[in-house]
Amino acid sequence: MPQPTIRPIGERKRANWIRLRTMIYLRWVAIVGQFVAVTIAPFLFGLQLELGWCYFAISVSVIGNLVAAFVFPENKRLSERENISMIIFDLLQLGFLLYLTGGLNNPFTLLLLGPVTISATALSLRSTLVLCVMAIVSVTVLAFFYIPLHTETGEVLRIPQLFIFGQWIALVIAVIFTSAYSRRVTSEIHLMSDALAATQMALAREQKLTDLGGVIAAAAHELGTPLATIKLTSAELVHELHDQPDLREDAELIVQQTDRCRDILRDMGRAGKDDLHMRQAPLITVIESAAEPHMERGKDVLISLDSGENIPSAQPAILRMPEIIHGLRNLVQNAVDFAETTVWIETRWNAETITVRILDDGKGFPPQLLGRLGDPFMGRRQRTNYDTARPEYAGMGLGLFIAKTLLERSGAMLRFANGADDATNRTRKIGAVVEVRWPRRKIDALAGDNPVASGRNTRFAEM
Repeated sequence: MPQPTIRPIGERKRANWIRLRTMIYLRWVAIVGQFVAVTIAPFLFGLQLELGWCYFAISVSVIGNLVAAFVFPENKRLSERENISMIIFDLLQLGFLLYLTGGLNNPFTLLLLGPVTISATALSLRSTLVLCVMAIVSVTVLAFFYIPLHTETGEVLRIPQLFIFGQWIALVIAVIFTSAYSRRVTSEIHLMSDALAATQMALAREQKLTDLGGVIAAAAHELGTPLATIKLTSAELVHELHDQPDLREDAELIVQQTDRCRDILRDMGRAGKDDLHMRQAPLITVIESAAEPHMERGKDVLISLDSGENIPSAQPAILRMPEIIHGLRNLVQNAVDFAETTVWIETRWNAETITVRILDDGKGFPPQLLGRLGDPFMGRRQRTNYDTARPEYAGMGLGLFIAKTLLERSGAMLRFANGADDATNRTRKIGAVVEVRWPRRKIDALAGDNPVASGRNTRFAEM
């Protein structure tokens, strides 16, 4: 079954998520802080400031905020260019205020990290680099050019040059580290968000298919009796109308069409589903449902059952969960994609666990990526020689992430390995090995934590 093509949302599109109203609120907070600091400092500490120029710089921000608040609608979302323009303005305005109030001698130079952090979390890499360069240039300029702070007695407040140099080094490192750290964490969050959205779409699709299968199975079961009655009656008519060819021909047509309806319903419900136990199925049926779309792709897919106990026991009936079917289907697809000739699906169970192992005779997982399997969008990595074997394959990122996430939702634990690392297989060539293990109580449909209720079928009007 082909998987939906899901790509990470671009950085520029994410920048469009930011509302103008949010940036206005943040700027009002900064304006209030600046106004309070500039107003109180002369009275509390006796500093001589260029109050006229300071209030001018603050008033420019106030005017810009008022224009943005009244001219644009409240639900306006900023484009990439509008976002970076606002942040550059805030950076330059803050730099001008620091120039008027002592440069790097002013402890509030730490606030220069604010615009850079916002850019790293919300804007593209190019915009972030531009903001980082501007912040470093601003810090460098403020180290040499500024209006000194004077007290009422005319004393100049100035820290030693060695501390100025240390302040400059600390700010430059902070700009680089903060932006890189914020961007890395934000990118991870965005990738995980995109991958989880794709997982939810895949699960919803599988749920719809499962529900559709239930409707088909219920229809096949409910229509079976009336079709059998029609066929029996029409067959008797054929026998009794042997001396009336015209009517006999019509009766034979009814028999043929009844058989056709029976065949159609049987084909539609051939997956072995039963309307009374739609929520459960034998283990082999669930495995076959997951592997069916990949059985005719030119590779041998062999399924084997094995009880893990010395005394043979019947295979368990497990919950027919869309998470299990779709998760196993993705793992089988990955194995078929990279197998040379054969894929083995081995099942094993005992009183405590149910295990499904999917093996293939391909090259195995790339060793350098073995620890990262299950991370979303690994296809964005730089291509290696391993990828050239199938250049159209987008990578083992999203598909395995979806499989891992869905199976873990059902209570499973996954293990990825290569044949050389798997001590249980020495008699055949094994490439990749994926082991899925459930505590039996999690998915056992009869004696587990969520047993399937038995009883009469519920009509649609009663549901």
